[in-house]
Amino acid sequence: MTSALPYGSWPSPITAAAASAASSRIDGARFVGEDVWWGEPVPEQAGRVAVRRRGADGTVRDVLPEPWNARSGVHEYGGGAWAAADDGTLYFVEKSDQRIYAVVDGDVRPLTPATGDVRHGGLVWRDGALLAVREAHRPGLRVPDRAIVRVPVDGSAASDADLVVPLVGGSDFLAQPALSPDGTHLAWVAWDHPNMPWERAEVRVGRLDDGVVRTWTAPATGDRSALQPRWLDDETLLYVDDASGRWNLMRWRVGDPAPTASFSPADADTGGGLWVLGLSWYAVAGDRIVAVRTDGADQVVAIDPLSGLAEALPVPAVSGVVVEDARGPKALVSGAAPTGGSGLWVVDTTGGTVSPLREASLPWPDAWTPRATPVAVDGPSGPVYAFAYPPTNPDVVAGDGERPPYVVLVHGGPTAHVGPVASARTAYLTSRGIGVLDVNYGGSTGYGRAYRERLRGQWGVVDVQDVIAAAQGLIEGGLADPARIAIAGGSAGGWTVLGAMVAGDVFGAGISRYGVGDARALAEDTHDFEARYLDGLIGPLPQAEHLYLDRSPLTHAEHFSAPLLLLQGSEDAVVPPAQSEAIRDALAARGIPHAYVLYEGEGHGFRRAETIVHAIESEYAFLGAVFGFDTPGVHAVPLRR
Repeated sequence: MTSALPYGSWPSPITAAAASAASSRIDGARFVGEDVWWGEPVPEQAGRVAVRRRGADGTVRDVLPEPWNARSGVHEYGGGAWAAADDGTLYFVEKSDQRIYAVVDGDVRPLTPATGDVRHGGLVWRDGALLAVREAHRPGLRVPDRAIVRVPVDGSAASDADLVVPLVGGSDFLAQPALSPDGTHLAWVAWDHPNMPWERAEVRVGRLDDGVVRTWTAPATGDRSALQPRWLDDETLLYVDDASGRWNLMRWRVGDPAPTASFSPADADTGGGLWVLGLSWYAVAGDRIVAVRTDGADQVVAIDPLSGLAEALPVPAVSGVVVEDARGPKALVSGAAPTGGSGLWVVDTTGGTVSPLREASLPWPDAWTPRATPVAVDGPSGPVYAFAYPPTNPDVVAGDGERPPYVVLVHGGPTAHVGPVASARTAYLTSRGIGVLDVNYGGSTGYGRAYRERLRGQWGVVDVQDVIAAAQGLIEGGLADPARIAIAGGSAGGWTVLGAMVAGDVFGAGISRYGVGDARALAEDTHDFEARYLDGLIGPLPQAEHLYLDRSPLTHAEHFSAPLLLLQGSEDAVVPPAQSEAIRDALAARGIPHAYVLYEGEGHGFRRAETIVHAIESEYAFLGAVFGFDTPGVHAVPLRR
């Protein structure tokens, strides 16, 4: 029987522990012999990334056992931390020392030496060659030394660093190496400070001369973001390029002066923010190209490389889709389906069939997971896109006339994107009677370059205006209780949370996870990958220092008036704890109710199960304390003044 209870206090079978376990994702996937292998974070094992295999009989077992952890530290965000050969050899980067190891019949042995702060990522196995992006941090270097290297797989380089061969360097950043099928050419992505890869990046191609690249050419240059080179044959290179305003597939033949126009243009993006190494938005599967196209939601298509015609494939994933690998006419695709959860599918382009290998399901009935409703509201800079998730509980209804509390979620990046899929954390809230609005504010990917560049020079302005406009849309539509709208986000999303809290009074509470409060301090303290990111988001220093000061929430601490919850990892190298602690001190000085939780051993983004559970419950308890509803079954969060 359905009961009537106040919003926020609805009983739910979705526990924080269940939400933590359901938050896992696919971290790379490959065809290996007759099996399929994939990487997967395991929160209950201190957040380590395991590599698992599914045999032809459907049995799943670990290839990389505890305590090994396949995580790269290149660019701090890592990516591409493992690769596999068809003979069943696993190559991986161990988080603790950033060396590359091989796993053969359960035996783990090092392939690279222990030589200071040297990191590896973006591993690629191709016809007997193991390639990687190497990042060496040395005293006196303003920018770490980065190169694409070939790593001997016989273990000889484990004690002799000179045997690791640099194939090409000479750029501040390198990514996505691709060897031509005949092994004569190397393609890769390169960019330099102050650019980020979604602002200006080049695909470069060089001939291998005695195993190294001595000269190279770029098929296309200028203010464009060219990403993910992949060879169609020995002479033909594919890549994605956003010169038209959308990332579309391009084709170039070695020796040609310039690429042809996109052979399959679409008003959607095949590409995204290159935050981590190893990302793949398309793959060549037989005589078709399997690609993901994004325009708010993701869609998987099969493209004929001759005609450019695209046919939609019935892959259920609509968010975070990655085309992981291909063999013959088959491709591996990962992503999240509307019902939630991260899945893995095999796509057979010969018949357009799709078979699940890992179901995209959550450990509770579908009736408890809200479905996304696309939302567009008018902001000062143009339309603002979001996805709304109403309170969803099949066993409870609200009291007459009551409007629900809502949480406006702000993604990090800020050059990132959320799709139309409720996360486990969102389902935890909506099942308790709290609505969620997930906002792709100006600057987000997935809507073209113009939308992405709306934030150029305007970080702390456009993003703040957009989330306020989204919240006001909830109020004007009668969807939310105007006195009970909170805002939550992490990293760059935390910056927007704090900025919105000092910009007006639409939000009655804020939750900042490792958020930025002082842009000037961030520019001084953050890691190399993002060391010049703020040049484009705010302006170059020292010329734009006044903007850094004016945009920083800490500068306007006197305008904080609503309660805040601050969550922070002690080992965060991207946004150090000093940022959250400065906000905490400013709140205490003004007597604003707040709580600060520091998680020992956590970095930028929480990975351990116990941390995730505590954070989810803390956020729920905080909302109940501020908005006046009961939060049964969770610990209290004492608010200080």
